[in-house]
Amino acid sequence: MTDQEKTYKQTVNLVIISDAVGDTAFNMVQAGAVQYPEVNFNYRRYPFITNKEKLEKVFDEIKDLDNLMIAFTLVTEEQQLAVIKFSREHDIKYVDLLSGVIDNIHAITGVDPKHEIGAVHQMGQNYFDRISAMEFAVMYDDGKDPKGFLEADVVLLGVSRTSKTPLSLFLANKNLKVANLPLVPQTHIPEEIYKVDPKKIIGLTNDPSVLNEIRRQRMISYGLNPDTTYSNMDSINKELASAQKLYDKLGCYVINVAHRSIEETAALILEHLGIDDYAK
Repeated sequence: MTDQEKTYKQTVNLVIISDAVGDTAFNMVQAGAVQYPEVNFNYRRYPFITNKEKLEKVFDEIKDLDNLMIAFTLVTEEQQLAVIKFSREHDIKYVDLLSGVIDNIHAITGVDPKHEIGAVHQMGQNYFDRISAMEFAVMYDDGKDPKGFLEADVVLLGVSRTSKTPLSLFLANKNLKVANLPLVPQTHIPEEIYKVDPKKIIGLTNDPSVLNEIRRQRMISYGLNPDTTYSNMDSINKELASAQKLYDKLGCYVINVAHRSIEETAALILEHLGIDDYAK
């Protein structure tokens, strides 16, 4: 065997097929794969494979892969058998990660399983709304596209280091579409901001001394001089004053994030918006 062949054989394609998200299958496969640090694993995830047509498309995509193993969590017998049949016909290793558990529980209890697709995650509109909100937060982070301000449920404004991005993602996990805009001195404010309902706008501020320390520590973590214009107290005071002037002009709700956790700030925002179900 040549060195080239040895290197080739150390790459394994791990295909994960699930009728739901596939996180359970992926975590289980990954837990096994880490036992082989000398092997390069190429993961291919196929979630929401809920019918024969989708499964056939997966087969078409993977049939020519070398060094292949299929791991699957499929609750319907028809799909399970289809994967097993395909694997045997193509001499592919496969692992059914779910049936063993279901079959043994059935043997112990005598109770028939529901065979309900996605039962672990209870996939529904609420789940997909959350995923959409997370994607929205990433797309419209740091004012990347001003049109996001008009589509958002919440618009966060604030100078650097007022937790805009982590707060955006936290609120997105509550199914809220969030866009944020960093307020940089002498930077033009997009016209879209003035078209947003002021109630949807949240102005974030901070104590100058707290902001100074946060910015100094950030520069140190980058291996840079902590004493710059970015962390200068006079500059910080001017930034905060300029931001407050904008907040006053917009008539928006203002929150001082100093000494507040992301959760506490989010709770204030949800209360302001009249959203009672904080844990939704």
